[in-house]
Amino acid sequence: MFQNLSERLQGVLRNLRGQARITEATLQESLRQVRLALLEADVNVAVVQKLINAVREKALGEEVLRSLTPGQQVVAIVRDELAGLLGSGEDASLRTAPRPPTIILMVGLQGSGKTTTTAKLGLWLKRQGRFPYLIPADVQRPAAIEQLIRVGRAAELPVFEHDGREPARKVALAGLAHALKSGFDTVLVDTAGRLHIDTELMQELTALRDDLRPHEILFVADAMTGQDAVRSAREFHAALNVTGVVLTKLDGDARGGAALSIRHVAGVPIKFIGTGERTQDLEAFHADRMVGRILGMGDVLGLIERAQESVDEDEAKRLERKLLKSEFNLEDFRDQLRMLRRMGPLQNLMAMIPGMSQVKDADLDPKALTRVVAIIDAMTPGERRTPRILDGSRKRRISRGSGQSVPEINRLLKQFAQMQRMMKSVRAAAKKGKRPRLPFFGR
Repeated sequence: MFQNLSERLQGVLRNLRGQARITEATLQESLRQVRLALLEADVNVAVVQKLINAVREKALGEEVLRSLTPGQQVVAIVRDELAGLLGSGEDASLRTAPRPPTIILMVGLQGSGKTTTTAKLGLWLKRQGRFPYLIPADVQRPAAIEQLIRVGRAAELPVFEHDGREPARKVALAGLAHALKSGFDTVLVDTAGRLHIDTELMQELTALRDDLRPHEILFVADAMTGQDAVRSAREFHAALNVTGVVLTKLDGDARGGAALSIRHVAGVPIKFIGTGERTQDLEAFHADRMVGRILGMGDVLGLIERAQESVDEDEAKRLERKLLKSEFNLEDFRDQLRMLRRMGPLQNLMAMIPGMSQVKDADLDPKALTRVVAIIDAMTPGERRTPRILDGSRKRRISRGSGQSVPEINRLLKQFAQMQRMMKSVRAAAKKGKRPRLPFFGR
């Protein structure tokens, strides 16, 4: 979502870093470019003006202008001000009830991804050691009940099942009573939405709020809708006193202005972001990390957390032992690729690696891993363990089985052989206590 904005801002900041001396004219031109980049990304005008004014005031200070590295200091100011707009330093964690269960009311407009986000948040809470219970209280859209039941089952989450004939308030209270009796510590209530805000919707949500007395009211906003999401968040907050925002569809190709505007304009902290279509594609929001991704500084902590969630520790240790013993084969390589795919889309992972956010989507073929796995799956166990036995007839058989060409198979085998040689040099260097020279991959 932030690719165009990232490219523009990183270009401006790269020029600033290289400046040995910052003049007021240089700064004004750089800030003009930053302003244009933010406005083109659909960031709220008032938010842009506040950011530019704050950066200008701090950057023109004597301490910066007389510094030995003024360009880098201006970049740091831009980074800090962006993080401040996104809510850096404030506590965006979920509230917890003194006595269980903690009740979370999910609200938002129709089509924002509210029902799916309810299941995503349930899975996120489950991974934190909580015992969530989902209540589908959107009786206006019968498909929403079935959708939450289906997605909840897929994520192995308990869901309050009903036929949708009772009013939302009665359904929610019956579900809450069952959760209390069954010992669940967190209850997530999915509510009805509309295509736009109306009196009937707000009356129903207000009644639910008064009956349930939730500890959190999370507004689910579609980041693809731009400033409409910001206006909706503001109106929902005025009517319901929303406690947090969940931004969905941040993996889309919209301009991203809503994400940078919603905290300041609506006055509500961003608590979670949706980064994909899978149930596990939900992250706790951290302003500093998001700014790091936008400015190409990466999000190493986020990458580590995602790896810890996606990679099986025992499997990782097994692969490490095989690497050390020079026993790493195509079967292990396939397992490693599958672990990588569980971490999410490659473009999202690249944005977390410092300096790699500029890698274009065109350079990252999301289907490449699938094709490699298909080739390896078409091999026999013996061929995976000893690829040197692959002759022409075997490759033709693998080609037919995988749907890939023989040149593609040869390319994979060549790359795997190069990787094995690189691993051998790394092991040799490690034994001698030297730092290995690794090849540079990229254009």
